[in-house]
Amino acid sequence: MQPDLSSDIRERLEAYHALLLKWNPVINLVSKNTIADAWQRHFVDSIQIEQYVPEKAKVYADLGCGGGFPGLVVAIMRPDLDVHLIESDERKGQFMRSVIREAGIGNTIVHTKRVEASTQDIVPDFITARALAALDKLFDLCLPWAQQNAALELCFMKGARAKEEVEQARQSYSFDLDIHNSITDVDARILCIRNLAAVK
Repeated sequence: MQPDLSSDIRERLEAYHALLLKWNPVINLVSKNTIADAWQRHFVDSIQIEQYVPEKAKVYADLGCGGGFPGLVVAIMRPDLDVHLIESDERKGQFMRSVIREAGIGNTIVHTKRVEASTQDIVPDFITARALAALDKLFDLCLPWAQQNAALELCFMKGARAKEEVEQARQSYSFDLDIHNSITDVDARILCIRNLAAVK
């Protein structure tokens, strides 16, 4: 799939792609098995998330984003958002800062700290995570934000075990859920969540 992108967005994404190819042999940003098809496996996979960002969202956080997926891609596509990339690995943080600088991305801050240490820094309207943790563990991380912002929406990229993870999470949390098929992997699902609360 080749998404319909403006020339400015495509140029920034291509600069990002070039830096990923340059840095990945030194820092394991994405799996070596996927780097040859990085455009489809990582960029297009992240591009599809932009459609799930609420129109009213202003502050966006991507958790454990590693090489910047999907958060840095969404930041390029949505320059109106205040984007926060949270990644505890300092070397990956340096990579993302290099992309921000060289691709001229002006709406993004990298936080090189654990997610648990970031809950006082920002109050997001929209949160994503890709291959970070099981759904119930992601809810553990996001609950403090949900308690601060009742309008918070979450969007998590999951694999073949998505249904199982949802059932597990419902033992500890209540939430509204929409499930979407991924455009890049027939087994993958995108979980869009609202009204997250702990089960009392």
